[in-house]
Amino acid sequence: MKQARTIFLAAFIALPAWAGGDSSDGHSHAPPAPVPTTASAPRAAVASEAFELVVALEGKKLVLYVDHFASNEPVTKAKLEVDGAGLKGFASEVAPGTYVMDIVTAIPAARHPLTVAIETDDSADLLSATLDTSLPAPAAAHVYAWDEWLVWIVAASLLAGAALLAVRRNKKSKRP
Repeated sequence: MKQARTIFLAAFIALPAWAGGDSSDGHSHAPPAPVPTTASAPRAAVASEAFELVVALEGKKLVLYVDHFASNEPVTKAKLEVDGAGLKGFASEVAPGTYVMDIVTAIPAARHPLTVAIETDDSADLLSATLDTSLPAPAAAHVYAWDEWLVWIVAASLLAGAALLAVRRNKKSKRP
């Protein structure tokens, strides 16, 4: 009876280490913590001595945010011409520093060079940016390898064997 208890206790104590619960070596079989992500539209950013430009693709609209480089103030009442990614036309101002261009056809997933001409009353500039509309690669789900399953099977077998041994020893000791 004492041997069965010892075997059972040893199997019970060692089970977490066999099953990957001991992460003292920095390795654990727990799933990785989720990476915080934010769903954002494809973007491109570029700056020159006069302007800062951020281009975002939001559904069927190309949104352009334009600021003065030196002061970070929004550029108002500017004329913006966009060329590239199958687009050619002017963006209209919807808010201070925010310009929108409607897109008729969908932009395919790829890296698209864009040229944006910005013209204000006192300055003009030509900015080139690359809009990346390619989709991010999906994260692969963890697939358990055969050695991980083997560890669980061996641990469960040892535990079941120790329990069976304890029951048999207990029955033998109760016989008259």
